[in-house]
Amino acid sequence: MSCGKAAPHKYSLHVTGSASNLSLVTKVTWKRSVDRQLDKVPTAIAEKFQIWVALVNESGIQSVRKCRGFHDEPLKGQRKGQRSMRLNRAYRAIYIELETGALELIEVLEVNKHDY
Repeated sequence: MSCGKAAPHKYSLHVTGSASNLSLVTKVTWKRSVDRQLDKVPTAIAEKFQIWVALVNESGIQSVRKCRGFHDEPLKGQRKGQRSMRLNRAYRAIYIELETGALELIEVLEVNKHDY
């Protein structure tokens, strides 16, 4: 698996992977609210999100978590059970991994120094 760039897709795409490999996600889904959030972020942020989705599709979430550029990490406190993937210093994609192996995107949010 390469942590490099992949061809971008329209970000309302639902991604499927191989169910025969447990390290691969079977589906990445998100609600309409995430589409609206992605419409408002800078183009570079939406493109990095698309790259992440393509990499998860190609190699599975376990492999993509090893890519240091995404800084994938479990969250704490009120967001325990959720994970964060860094799109850049200011933007994060928050998701949960379901028992079925699917990922559900919860939100794409902007984080700035005033939110701490």
